[in-house]
Amino acid sequence: MRPSTKFIIEVIFGVFCLFIYCEYIIYYLVLKNCEWPELDPKNEDPTIKNNDQDPVKIMVIADTHLLGSRKGHWFDKLRREWQMHRAFQTAMTLHKPELVFVLGDLTDEGLYCSSAEFDYYVKRFYSLFGVPEGTKLHVAVGNHDIGFHYGVSPYLNQRFVTAFNSAAVQLISLRGVHFILVNSMALEGDGCFLCKPAEQQLNKIERILQCSKGKYFEKCDKKNRLDVYSKPILMQHYPLYRQSDMECEDFDAAPFPIKHEIFRERWECLSHEATLQILNQIKPRLALSGHTHHGCTRKLPVGEGLEITIPSFSWRNKENPNFGMGVFSSNNYAFTKCQMPNESSVINLYMLGSSFLMLWIIYSFFFRVRSRKYKYR
Repeated sequence: MRPSTKFIIEVIFGVFCLFIYCEYIIYYLVLKNCEWPELDPKNEDPTIKNNDQDPVKIMVIADTHLLGSRKGHWFDKLRREWQMHRAFQTAMTLHKPELVFVLGDLTDEGLYCSSAEFDYYVKRFYSLFGVPEGTKLHVAVGNHDIGFHYGVSPYLNQRFVTAFNSAAVQLISLRGVHFILVNSMALEGDGCFLCKPAEQQLNKIERILQCSKGKYFEKCDKKNRLDVYSKPILMQHYPLYRQSDMECEDFDAAPFPIKHEIFRERWECLSHEATLQILNQIKPRLALSGHTHHGCTRKLPVGEGLEITIPSFSWRNKENPNFGMGVFSSNNYAFTKCQMPNESSVINLYMLGSSFLMLWIIYSFFFRVRSRKYKYR
């Protein structure tokens, strides 16, 4: 017996509703639970005066790893990019951050792709992670974008800098809150074409911070001073030096076997020397990083404050990816992580919804057959 047109339409409508829920609505339901953290007056820095301006709201993601032509199946590429696009755009709609920071490894094959493919990378990135009017996007470079230190060429570096307006060291200030973005591969200290300019720029920023704080005031002109001094927020791709993830107890920390793996300096984290140098130079109140694909919160090895590692934004690298949301004033801050839908939860929803749909189809089909038989009798 052939199914009726009405029955076919009902089945198609059921499949459509399941797809829309799992690929669109679920992002709003999950991300709606995220809220901007509130500033706690107890955490205010008494040594720094509050400038009485509205706090700055930021969103931080890391390791999007857009697939290239060599790795990954076409469906995997389509699936992961759709997931990241929907999560990002839903967050933009619901939370409306003023600044968005991407902490490196935007691409998966940027270090060895052709110029034509890299241009395609750039177009895809801005298409997937476009920000609304009133929000600014800032990018730090990762090792997958231009290669590790030993493999970085002037061409690869300049190609990324031009495409994403991402210099080796960037100082971004908004309402008395200062963010310093650093190219992790430029902190080797060997005087290479990338490292020497980065060191010079860090020295310049160090002097600007000192002048803004009141030191060397007689030798500082207006160009070397910020309107409002506050301890900066350090952002880069590599985590600061640590032996492993053993001390990380976050909900999104690395699984048990990986936590025991020893980090190699300049590969999984900054070198110990570079870590001490940059912390002593800029004295951040918070350091944000990526690269490991897993979350971690720990105390800074020098000075007061925390380092927070943001996990990968891609479901290809992490079953429970998330992003950071921070609220900053000149003398206070609050930071939290926003969880996105788990990959397993979406798969289970598809399986459960498909099972109910199949049972409904079987029931409806046999009910119609039975009704027709009684009608014939």
